[in-house]
Amino acid sequence: MTRRFTGDRLVVASHNAGKLREIAALFAPRGVETLGAPDLGLDEPEETGASFRENAEIKARAAARASGLPALADDSGLVVPALGGAPGIHSARWAGETRDFAAAMARLEAALADKTGDDDRRAHFTAALTLAWPDGHCETVEGAVHGRLVFPPRGTRGFGYDPVFVPDGHAVTFGEMDPAEKHRISHRARAFARLIAACFEAPAGP
Repeated sequence: MTRRFTGDRLVVASHNAGKLREIAALFAPRGVETLGAPDLGLDEPEETGASFRENAEIKARAAARASGLPALADDSGLVVPALGGAPGIHSARWAGETRDFAAAMARLEAALADKTGDDDRRAHFTAALTLAWPDGHCETVEGAVHGRLVFPPRGTRGFGYDPVFVPDGHAVTFGEMDPAEKHRISHRARAFARLIAACFEAPAGP
């Protein structure tokens, strides 16, 4: 049976300022206080999983054990079929130790240019969200948003690969899009909606 969240404080197991802002904004209307991993001095565990789901569970369980509070972890990234799914779970690593996503987007453009005659620019963002409790129990959901890549990067909003991703049905990148609109349609928002339905909303009556 799915476990329900009944508290009012939640650790967000991330050191990414952009993710912390987005997740805090998603939880604010529900009256849940979010504490970022940096606020509690939590270390980042080694992400040894082979999927977004596995890495999200590793991070959430580690934060819940260390803090003694329920913890939420997000593992997300950009998947480009023309590159065999890269950068995928290594999306952040493409940005290097300094999290230089300008360099990561340039690397992405170069990798696609090396695919001679291949003009496939389809891509999607995937997010896995895991809610874990200190006893090790966890609930995991996933969400995705599909679109296409554009170069050069456009816009200064968002973070990560947002300036090169145009979601289906839109003409602007996530980097140009109003944050409220991005929060409505993003991969993280879709995963969040599933998590809320599973763990935060009371089940419907008979």
